[in-house]
Amino acid sequence: MTGTLGEVTTRTVGGRTLRVAIRRGDGSRTPLLLLNGIGARLEMLEPFVEALPRELEVIRFDVPGVGGSPAPRRPYHMTTLALTVGTLVRELGHEKVDVLGYSWGGGLAQQAALTGRGWVRRLVLVATGTGSLMVPGRPGVLSKMLTPRRYRDPAFAARVAGEIYGGTMRTHPERAARLLQASGEGYERGYFFQLLAGAGWTTLPALGLIAARTLIVSGDDDPIIPLVNARLLHRGIRDSQLHVYRGGHLALLTEPHELAPVIDRFLAAP
Repeated sequence: MTGTLGEVTTRTVGGRTLRVAIRRGDGSRTPLLLLNGIGARLEMLEPFVEALPRELEVIRFDVPGVGGSPAPRRPYHMTTLALTVGTLVRELGHEKVDVLGYSWGGGLAQQAALTGRGWVRRLVLVATGTGSLMVPGRPGVLSKMLTPRRYRDPAFAARVAGEIYGGTMRTHPERAARLLQASGEGYERGYFFQLLAGAGWTTLPALGLIAARTLIVSGDDDPIIPLVNARLLHRGIRDSQLHVYRGGHLALLTEPHELAPVIDRFLAAP
């Protein structure tokens, strides 16, 4: 099917069934693969995709157990899912793609850059950290991230948005509630599997092995992933660039017209 999301299909990749959306470009640029945050369907990335140039091909998918991708029978790990992502890229006919990982997806993007050095050209890490070895947010913030309740309860989402997302959500929490509801209901099993995938996993000792040219993007008011984590990534990944914006965890989605040009310039630079 086609629509505002582009071409939406279901593919079986490495034994896993994934719902995939592709917004076709004109073939002049390296495709961009987007890896989403925890519990979020691919629709949640739509505001950012719409802010990108039309000539850029954009690929995104629902992780197992979220949205249109059925939950696997057994939990998975970041390392095995990164291999699945690499298989998806090859089956779509691409030798190389640029990869943007947002929040939880930023961890998956780092793992992809480590295990898929041949197919990851450039790497963009947005509002993310190094996994279990990172500087965490406050316990009160993290406790509200343990379930997908904010995806299915608009009143709860609006009540906690400022505390957990920071930035403009402190003054306009209803925007977060609308965005989360547009992404669809939370999926308990898929959400739990995403949490398990990162348990005990970290890239901190291996950051120096990331060869892809990397841009790190972080807000100065992100309660979930404090800014210090972006600085750790910047220090660990050789020749990386760091862009700090004024805002919180959801800025990529709520203020995409501010961040999309920064990211696009990095991707398009020779």
